[in-house]
Amino acid sequence: MRKLAIIAALLFLAGTSFAMLDSLTSGVSQFCTGLMGILPVASMLMVIVGAVVYASGQIMGAETRARANVWATACLTGALIGIMIVSVAPPVLTAIGATAISCGGSQVPPPAGCGAGPACSAPTPHCCCAVCQASSNCGLCP
Repeated sequence: MRKLAIIAALLFLAGTSFAMLDSLTSGVSQFCTGLMGILPVASMLMVIVGAVVYASGQIMGAETRARANVWATACLTGALIGIMIVSVAPPVLTAIGATAISCGGSQVPPPAGCGAGPACSAPTPHCCCAVCQASSNCGLCP
């Protein structure tokens, strides 16, 4: 119960910090920047912790060695998942938002078929709203 309260409080704090942003694009960009800042560091720390746990488990008894192997494997799995999230998050967030998302200063281009010309000649659900707003023939963008 206490863990649930701590997680709820952290989600509330994260939600209030993102609620003060101007737009969804800037919120997603800040979220992506946060991911790019903390996940590589956390992944590297998990690799180091996994190595230390594995090495220290090798000098213990058989039962402790088995537990240390499981913990080290869990640390390495968490590090791998963190690295995968860092590599996959910018394109996925860009595809969901259909606008360019900046993740730590680097611009991820919008998805293909976005109507990068001066106007959207054939509006699609993935048409960039900034481009569509300059055109009078795009009824899909608000």
